[in-house]
Amino acid sequence: MALKALEARMRSLEYFHSLRLLPRTWTIIRVDGRNFTNFTSSRFEKPFDLRFRDFMVVTAQTMLGELCGVYAHTTSDEISVLFSPKWDLFDRELEKLVSVSAGIASAAFTHACGEPVHFDSRIWLGIGENDVVDYFHWRQSDAARCALHSWCYWTLRRSGSSSEEATASLKGRSWNLKNELLFQHGINFNDLPVWQRRGVGLYWETYEKEGYDPIKRMTVSAVRRRIRVDYELPMKDAYKEFLRGILSTLM
Repeated sequence: MALKALEARMRSLEYFHSLRLLPRTWTIIRVDGRNFTNFTSSRFEKPFDLRFRDFMVVTAQTMLGELCGVYAHTTSDEISVLFSPKWDLFDRELEKLVSVSAGIASAAFTHACGEPVHFDSRIWLGIGENDVVDYFHWRQSDAARCALHSWCYWTLRRSGSSSEEATASLKGRSWNLKNELLFQHGINFNDLPVWQRRGVGLYWETYEKEGYDPIKRMTVSAVRRRIRVDYELPMKDAYKEFLRGILSTLM
């Protein structure tokens, strides 16, 4: 009896283990690379590197598939994965979802890259479709803001400015002034690759796969699902309509 009482008392102190996501809510898990500023500094080209992008895409694909997500968006060192209100993986246990998602992201990127990295994870909950659309509009807008700033910063660095000088020069500069800075160095921000400015989207698509039925001795086709990687996402209102189209398939 004493051992059972001890066990009950110890388990009662696992307070967060009992927390569940609110029922019938849209859920987004967002993972971010831990200390990736230092990790990427000497390993990848600045401000953007195709290898790093591909590692993040592989990580997003793994999360989308392993966790049964609906849509994923990745930009820089972050990934947001959307889940439907009916999603009940791990009985919607908050503690497990946070730890497992961070673990999957860390393992997938490490496997792809060949060097150990770590991700942290957080949960976002939305009541309706509009909340979901607004969330991804926000993350895409932030992707554009960060891309513009990064291009300006590294353009100044390549022009001879120190880290401190480049940071000070960009402080308080508006979107238009940053665009003008790039233009003065022969760079049109709007001509840069779309994935750098808007991020990469991942979602499910169906396709027909041909096979052979040995019993009927004939060629047959079956409908399968696969993850599509979209490097040219639309923006603003067009992006919102694109997202609503994905959500409509779940209704």
